[in-house]
Amino acid sequence: MKIIITGRNIELTDGLKAAVEDKLSKLEKFFNDDQIANVTLSVEKERQKIEVTIPVKGQIIRSEQVSNDMYVSIDLVEEVIERQLKKYRHKLITKQQEAGEIFREEFISESEYDDEDNEVKIIRSKRFGIKPMYPEDACIQMELLGHDFFVFRNAQTDEVNVVYKRRGNTYGLIEPEF
Repeated sequence: MKIIITGRNIELTDGLKAAVEDKLSKLEKFFNDDQIANVTLSVEKERQKIEVTIPVKGQIIRSEQVSNDMYVSIDLVEEVIERQLKKYRHKLITKQQEAGEIFREEFISESEYDDEDNEVKIIRSKRFGIKPMYPEDACIQMELLGHDFFVFRNAQTDEVNVVYKRRGNTYGLIEPEF
């Protein structure tokens, strides 16, 4: 596995690089040698943040961890990624699906509500390409990303749909009505 480490507002010391490579090398048992892991270390005020993104057969395994100590963040992110990989493998085995049909990258726009002004302020916007997929595959992608909902183009109807988490470890599907 090839690990690409970048830093924002932080000097990438040999110790940090070694810690990241040591922790993520434990995940090599899940991947081929040509797999790439993108790691971004950043510091924002007192927050030490690490983001790890690994594209896997058309899906994204991603985790972001924040703490007061970068080494603690590195430990946490490795645990989360490993847990996601085990969950992903289990779902593929139990549903006997091929992951190659799932699109490569997705990030959902986020918005926050500002109580002081009583108005909605969109603080972040992201764009992504949508490839057709089945609702079951969208649920798997949503779980891998750790989101509560997921926007996708339904391969059966060719319409934009949303899957979301419900209580009791179940899922819902929102379809447009014209």
